[in-house]
Amino acid sequence: MRIISKRTTSPVLLAILIVSASGSISAQEQDATDPTITVTGESMPDLASMTPGPEIKGNITARSGDQIQVTTADGSSSVFSVTDATKIRSSKGIFSSKKLASDALLNGLPITVKTMQWSGGLVASQIKLRNNDLRTASMIRNGTAQGFAEQTAATQALRGRMGDIDNYNIKSTMNVNFDTGKAVLSPQAKADLCATASSAEQVDNALMLVVGYTDSTGSDEINQVLSEKRAGSVINYLQQACGWKPYRMLTPTGMAEADPLADNTTVEGKAQNRRVAVNILVSKGLDGL
Repeated sequence: MRIISKRTTSPVLLAILIVSASGSISAQEQDATDPTITVTGESMPDLASMTPGPEIKGNITARSGDQIQVTTADGSSSVFSVTDATKIRSSKGIFSSKKLASDALLNGLPITVKTMQWSGGLVASQIKLRNNDLRTASMIRNGTAQGFAEQTAATQALRGRMGDIDNYNIKSTMNVNFDTGKAVLSPQAKADLCATASSAEQVDNALMLVVGYTDSTGSDEINQVLSEKRAGSVINYLQQACGWKPYRMLTPTGMAEADPLADNTTVEGKAQNRRVAVNILVSKGLDGL
């Protein structure tokens, strides 16, 4: 189901989300090394002596030291370790590839990981990525504009004003709905998301803010996790399948059962509340430029 509305989201809520987004990015990029902490436990064996684990395909969403978190298209997350034995390669095509160091594994980068497992968790034996994706992630990380034809002076100015969400107009909101307890996108939802991304591309200086919600079924803890998974599913699909640029996407946020669209005491109302809202934002100072 695809619903387009002009429903205004609270500026206070959006301000909280922006502050949370910037804080989460800082936390993800910070190495949590602390010389006062003593770690004890079993040392990691050689990769050859481990049991093959699952293959993981998704985007890097957090990193601390040699621990990397990847979020897949269905919103689930996996954590694995990278060692000196991990083979990391980027490719231009079938017959061209290049070996990389682990510092190339940047937040937001789409990767495919072959893993091994032992008592301490998952270890990456091989990581594959694409050169174009690595260049994009590097530009975002370094804050450079080279190579981004879309990133005009107006867009740069817009990015600089993200901290003051009161200066933004909400151009539209598209809601994607989910089955009870699920975070999987339906074929119709996937089509609607790409249509929304295509439409938003025609809006100068547009950003997306993705917020996940649940109905009132379940505990607060379960609903918070579920709303975050739903938002993660949407943001991953928008970037990976619909081509929406990561630097024009704010960090996805889960709001559990807050801000319901309809009555949670009815079946129909709950169905409307199990949603992810995709908000298209434009700076008031740049709107119409």
